[in-house]
Amino acid sequence: MTSRRQFITLLGGAAAALPLTVRAQQGASVKRVGVLMAAYSQTDREGQARIGAFLDTFQRLGWADGRNIRIEYRWDAGDVDRIKVSATELVHSVPDVIVVVSGPALVELQRMTNTIPIVFTQVADAVGGGFVAGLARPGGNVTGFQNFEPAMGGKWLGVLKEAAPNLSRVAVLYGSDSAASVATVRATEAVAPSLGFTATAVDVHDGREIEGAVARFADQPDGGLIVVPNPSTVANRASIIILAARHRLPAIYPFRYFATEGGLMSYGPDQVDQWRGAAAYVDRILRGDKPGELPVQGPTKYELVVNLRTAKALGLKIPPPFPLRADEVIE
Repeated sequence: MTSRRQFITLLGGAAAALPLTVRAQQGASVKRVGVLMAAYSQTDREGQARIGAFLDTFQRLGWADGRNIRIEYRWDAGDVDRIKVSATELVHSVPDVIVVVSGPALVELQRMTNTIPIVFTQVADAVGGGFVAGLARPGGNVTGFQNFEPAMGGKWLGVLKEAAPNLSRVAVLYGSDSAASVATVRATEAVAPSLGFTATAVDVHDGREIEGAVARFADQPDGGLIVVPNPSTVANRASIIILAARHRLPAIYPFRYFATEGGLMSYGPDQVDQWRGAAAYVDRILRGDKPGELPVQGPTKYELVVNLRTAKALGLKIPPPFPLRADEVIE
């Protein structure tokens, strides 16, 4: 009897000595998800709102962080170097799925793995950017939710002209680290002459030159801004909004929160809803679906938000019919 107890005790000690990853595999109950929030800091309420929508949907699908799922976050606030480090750390930790925000961060992940399933959000032109082979059947290890095609650059320019007909110059703030952003700039430049604009591309991908670039552009009259989505423009949105106000530059932004935080207007999709979709895709992958067989989804609706308080502060007289077609007006 004594020898039997000793044998059981030895077995228990050996099990306790096993690495945590091996014991988790034996239990096969806890999955791991990495989340790369490249464009947001941990204190950014917009980043938290997206994670909140993700977790709410995820929990409804039967997953609870700390019980049957472990979620590891990286918050990089648009910092190019930190994004690279975070992508490396997440890939080396070999989670079951990685959720990622933005094209530049997705580039880093794809450079390091073609096996770990990846679900993206807030990525533009997934096919043109080389992220997937096709929208209906992405192939490979990547799928997700895209927000814009490059042609949106021309649409933003048209909306800006409607709101501020006297403008003749536009600076397009973008990040050269994103192929889709570069393509958006090219599309804007192609449309600009037909709308009476000259377009100037302003590369702000590392966030360090925003103030100087905007100030130089504002030296000449009749100018406005188009802000292309990028981790840098999202992370530095407060500075961009302040600079636009300081230099009295009418601006159009890609997402609603730019307008609610003081920007003149925004035209873009409901990103929070896409995070709910991302949670559903992660659930399906964890239950056995292959990411390459889940179609890339785009927005079903774009919303125009106009901040009339900002228009008044800029001294901008928006034509009366324009706010009438907005989905939301801030007064």
